[in-house]
Parts: sequence; structure tokens; C-alpha cells
Amino acid sequence: MAAEKQTTKKLHHFVPQAYLRGFANEKERLTAVRLPGDHSFTTIVRNVAAQMHFHRVEGLDKPDEFEDVLASIEGEAQAIIRKLERRGGPRLTDVERHTFAFYIALQAVRGPETRRTSETMRANIVRIEVGAGGRRNVGAWAKENLGFEPNEEQEERIWQEATQEGGPPIALPNVAHIKHMMHMAEHLTKYVLARPWVMVHFTKRSLITSDAPVSLVRKPDDDAWMGVGFATAAFITFPLTRRLGLLMGDPMKFVAELGADDPKLQVIGNSVRSGKFDLVQEETAALAKFFNEHTTDSASQYLFHHPDDQRYVPEELPEPHLVTMSMNGGLTDVEWDGTPMFGPASEE
Repeated sequence: MAAEKQTTKKLHHFVPQAYLRGFANEKERLTAVRLPGDHSFTTIVRNVAAQMHFHRVEGLDKPDEFEDVLASIEGEAQAIIRKLERRGGPRLTDVERHTFAFYIALQAVRGPETRRTSETMRANIVRIEVGAGGRRNVGAWAKENLGFEPNEEQEERIWQEATQEGGPPIALPNVAHIKHMMHMAEHLTKYVLARPWVMVHFTKRSLITSDAPVSLVRKPDDDAWMGVGFATAAFITFPLTRRLGLLMGDPMKFVAELGADDPKLQVIGNSVRSGKFDLVQEETAALAKFFNEHTTDSASQYLFHHPDDQRYVPEELPEPHLVTMSMNGGLTDVEWDGTPMFGPASEE
């Protein structure tokens, strides 16, 4: 037991400390701004973008073993960032590009907002299942989904919790979150690889970052209510340090230019995935603003910046985004009264 206490890490970061150091000063201090901007403070990197035992998995010989997995991924990514910082340096190899694409995808799905979104979606689904089944079918639902036959008191508790606004309280186990985010990162990597990458170096201006630093930029013609994903975004932005930004372009421009059936499209797609269309670009004020505004829009609860870079934080800040998507309208708004949605309201 004593050995476990000595080796177990308590504070688990969902934004890597090594990454955050790219926005900190030489003493590893950076400023955190809590959305919507009513509070800010300057602290050391270790104290931000972390939760206690966020990746702890009970039952393992080393409960924080996943922290070592992340450390390996983050170490490889930081070596690639150092390589990208060298202007005009060698192009990334296929292995490096794939490694970094996975790191980007993983960073997009590893935060608490992803876990809260999964919990919220599951709660809404349970609310609909139980509510639509009606009060008299709670026992059958519990037996099928929870694995036990509840008594009358338990049935009533399940009904009340499941049909309340927002559904029942659901806490996703750490191991389920880890499996989900690794699966999602593997799935999203191909969309990162399919985009041309533009590295933007900044010397006169600075970039900020956030607790959700990978930003999906909506296409100008898309309605505000429409969702945006890795496959449909016009651009994806990722500030790598306060002086280096990665802008991932829209691969659909090649389809628009050539047509979906053009045989050249596959050749171009392979070239994009191998990095042959990647570019290095010098900074502009417009690009710095573009990065910082979209970083702000995608933040969950906090922005982070170098203590000297307050002037690069947009003046108007959004409310916190605790989840990345939600179920709206339709059955989610129904006030369940106990009557089954399908079948007779009572047994004959």
C-alpha cells in the first residue's frame, strides 16, 4: 500500500504540461482566464487543466498506468513540435505526421467536456427510454438494462430520477472514458491526415490556448445551429506554442475543383496525407486574430496565455461550454406522465 502511494500520480492533466509550457514564461507561469472572463489568475503550469485521478483505473497493479501511455504520446508530439519550430526545417516523415495527427485527434477528445457530453447524452437516452416505456414498465427496463428486478420503492426511485429534467445522474467510469477517447482519436486521425497543414510562425504577435485547444471552424455558409465536425469543418486550428500555429485546411476544395469522380482526386488525396501540400507561412495580424478568436470560441472553461500576452485575448468572451453537443427538441422536451408512448396505457 505504501509503495502505491509513492508511485501513484494524483493530479492528472487533460492538457499536457509540456504543451502548456509553450505558452508559459521561463518560470513555467501562465495566466488562466475563467470564462466568461470574470476571473483570471497567474500560476504554474502544473496547477491548470488537470483533475484529481482523472485517468485512474481501479483494479490495475498501477492504477495510473494510462498516465504513462499519455506521457509517451505527448513526448513524441513535443519532439515533433520542436522540429516544426525550425523554419524551413525538414518535412515531417509519414510516421511523424501520423503520430502528430493522432496526438491532435486525442487532444480534441480527452478533456472533461468530452466525458460530460457522453454522460449528458446517455442520461437523455435513458430519460427517453424509461419515459416512453411508461411507469408500469420500469421494472422490465431495469431488469434488462440494470440486471436486477427492482421492488416497488426502487421502481419509483428509478422513474423519478430517470424522468427528471436532464435525465438521471450518470457518472462515466474512468476506464469507459479512456476507451471512448482512444477509439475516437483513432477514428478522427484520418480526418486530420486528410487536410493540408499550414504552419504559421509568429514573432510580432502571440497565440493563446485553452482547455480545449483544437478548434473546428464552421464553413461561412453553414447555419449557426448546424453542428461542425472533423469531416465538415472549413478549417481546424491548433496553437502549438505562443509563437507557432497549425492551420489545417479544407480538403473538399480539391473535390470542388476536380469533381468527385476525377481519377486525379485519389492521387491528390494520397499526396495530402503524406504532407506534400503542407506549407510554412509568415504571420499576419489577421491570422493571429483568427487563431485566437477560434481558440476562445472552442474553449470549455478556461483560456491560457503567457503572462505578457493579455492583449491578445479577445475582448468579448463566451460563456463556458461544459458539453460539446446536446440533444434538443423532440422527445428530450417531453414531460413524461407515466403513460407509455407505445401500446395501451394500462393492461386489460
